[in-house]
Amino acid sequence: MTAAMALPRLIQGGMGVGVSNWCLAAAVTGCGQLGVVSGTGLDTLFVRRLQDGDLGGHLRRAMAHFPLPEVVTQVLEKYFRPEGRRADAPYRSLARYELAVGKLRQQITVLANFVEVHLAREAGGGPVGINLLTKIQLPNLASLYGAMLAGVDWVLMGAGIPREIPRALDELAAQRPATLQLDVEGETASGERILFDPAACGFDTDRPLARPRFLPIVASNSLATMLARKCAGGVDGLVVELPVAGGHNAPPRGELQINQRGEPVYGERDRVDLDRIAALGLPFWLAGGYGTPAQVEAAMASGAAGVQVGTLFAWCRESGIADELKRQVIAAALGGQLDVVTDAVASPTGFPFKVVQLPGTISEAESYARRSRVCDLGYLRSAVRLDGEIAWRCAAEPVADFVAKGGEEAGTVGRKCLCNALLATAGHPQQRPRSEAEAPLLTSGDELRELGGFLAGRTDYGAADVVAHLLAPVSVPS
Repeated sequence: MTAAMALPRLIQGGMGVGVSNWCLAAAVTGCGQLGVVSGTGLDTLFVRRLQDGDLGGHLRRAMAHFPLPEVVTQVLEKYFRPEGRRADAPYRSLARYELAVGKLRQQITVLANFVEVHLAREAGGGPVGINLLTKIQLPNLASLYGAMLAGVDWVLMGAGIPREIPRALDELAAQRPATLQLDVEGETASGERILFDPAACGFDTDRPLARPRFLPIVASNSLATMLARKCAGGVDGLVVELPVAGGHNAPPRGELQINQRGEPVYGERDRVDLDRIAALGLPFWLAGGYGTPAQVEAAMASGAAGVQVGTLFAWCRESGIADELKRQVIAAALGGQLDVVTDAVASPTGFPFKVVQLPGTISEAESYARRSRVCDLGYLRSAVRLDGEIAWRCAAEPVADFVAKGGEEAGTVGRKCLCNALLATAGHPQQRPRSEAEAPLLTSGDELRELGGFLAGRTDYGAADVVAHLLAPVSVPS
């Protein structure tokens, strides 16, 4: 990245499943800042949107630009419902990802990410980023390729150590096969590789693609230093995320301690030395707790290029959270009744996960206890080796299944199916027998408790209001 290259002061966080949708990213980009779409679970969200009738025809409009029209035809025939889906009808699902999947399954993932980025860039008129979780390994290469086909400008990745991503971006930009090492529990180097080959998936590989800039999301000086100095292909900057940020957090360093609220305790070892970050010579953005103009100014004064903000954008009218959930959260915020808990066990990944305490969601233990355990999406499964073969397990799947694959029953206690819950949060819950729908789960940064002050009596606001608020000049007392 050259010194003359324009850098955004604000990066809109890549949140959840469909929370950072193309509408939100376009709105932020239209304000001259970096809008980011979330690629997490996007293939499933995409086919569910089609089954709900593709309101406004936006998906089909973008699909018309996809370079494989025969794939578009197959997908529309299989998933598009012009009149939408009956409210009590289950969604038709995609096959879960495995180490080797069929050609069409890969193409659908490419298509879904292409469509989301295309729509964001088309509507926003400026640079767009995509956020992916390192932990969700299997679809990531196809997701990156789809985003790159649509001209994505930035890639952001956290929830793990994305050391191989820069090299993979180089390979995909050159239209060559790209691979990632599969993480297998208990193995430092599994020897198994995840492969995505553009040519084998039917894409024209004669013309290279633009290589997006890459920003890993880090929570420690050691990880930042390793990625900055040792990644083949190089990184273009860093997002330094503090443990008050929403979604998945890095676990505390050292021996895990839990407070009375069931939250992991962060201490001195978890502090990031920003002088050492600045000494790496890369632009960096600070994330988690930077939701006021004064905090943005403080970040800039520390040497940061800017900040990444999620919480304020999550509840604006353009985000993908279901409207009724937004209304409930905003009403609770205005009444001073919001709370966020860093749940040490909710996520099957083992990472701490921020959970908004809201009635009617699975933040309530009693509500989740009524749900039959099922793992039909499988994004957060982990690879394990059983009898020499790769198997997949998730601590939120049926307990007997987890134990049969070598897991300990204690490891299932308190775990929740984030895959299904977060799709419900985006307004596309799977329907279960007896007309029951999956319940949502909301995540947000600790700053959600201060949302009422930002609202100042409003019950609705837009992404442009957030940008204007964050970039407002800080008044200095005379």
